[in-house]
Amino acid sequence: MATLIKNPSIIEAAGNKPKIIKEFIGRVNSGTKQISIAKMTSPPGWIEPGQKPEFDEYTFVLKGLLRVETKDTVVDVSEGQAIIVEKNEWIRYSTPEKEGAEYIAVCLPAFSPETVHRDEK
Repeated sequence: MATLIKNPSIIEAAGNKPKIIKEFIGRVNSGTKQISIAKMTSPPGWIEPGQKPEFDEYTFVLKGLLRVETKDTVVDVSEGQAIIVEKNEWIRYSTPEKEGAEYIAVCLPAFSPETVHRDEK
């Protein structure tokens, strides 16, 4: 069986500035629990709270620069590059450059607010 996803759902994002999350495949848009695929558009200066998710996350940067901070390192992921973050690792994402960033995020299993485990404010 093939299922066409005609439109994404817009998901509310965490962070200090508005960020657009368009979920094409996942718990909200398609009812899929095994995987989520979303296009992110983050403004300049955006930063989200740290988190320790129960899912692996695969991220491919389409435009701009995505900063990925772990407990041990900071990695700048540029246009055309990708990064893999394993589940249960503390992570924080941000877009510090003036153009912001656009990227695709794939989570296995699918993202959910209950499994992301964001830091307390």
